[in-house]
Amino acid sequence: MIRVLLVDDQPLLRSGFRALLDLEADIEVVAEGADGREALALAREHLPDVVLIDVRMPVVDGIEATRRIAADPSLSGVRVVILTNYGLDEYVFNGLRAGAAGFLVKDIVPEDLLHAVRVAARGDALLAPAITRRLIDRFVAQPLGGDAGAGLAELTAREREAVLLVARGLSNDQIAARMVISPMTAKTHVNRAMTKLHARDRAQLVILAYESGLVTRRDS
Repeated sequence: MIRVLLVDDQPLLRSGFRALLDLEADIEVVAEGADGREALALAREHLPDVVLIDVRMPVVDGIEATRRIAADPSLSGVRVVILTNYGLDEYVFNGLRAGAAGFLVKDIVPEDLLHAVRVAARGDALLAPAITRRLIDRFVAQPLGGDAGAGLAELTAREREAVLLVARGLSNDQIAARMVISPMTAKTHVNRAMTKLHARDRAQLVILAYESGLVTRRDS
């Protein structure tokens, strides 16, 4: 059972999402909140697998709530997915940096919402290839962060290759096929790269790959 926490200051939107999610046999909405402060408290209380959280809310916004959830060791298994009306904007970039596993636009079709919850619950990033290319365009013009490249020297050649494929939006099965290895070995390469680069999840691994220069525009 995938346990979901819904956080949005619009009760009608929460009700609609809850009605959809509760119809699924493998998904359960365990709690609802109206701001980021409630999100953190409810996450600690219920330990959901996935938090669906709005970007812009009163008291504490979704980005700061994401940052606090990601920084709490007791919530290491919680995946945060940002909900936005605004598409691929500065809020979303900041949210991914804060530790979000991905983002969704609020007018998403029901089937895609359900798919996204399941993808996030299993630890994959909600970043399609088209989105990763736009992320590259966003980051190549920016100076690197002071520690963006920390840990790159520790990656093996195969781990670097796996990170590059993750940044292109490939799943572990697709990475395995491309590298001619088993899915389990592909997952091991990705997990080791995440550990060495201190990435919370695949989304942060992608961000670090862009910011460090490991992935460049021509790689997309």
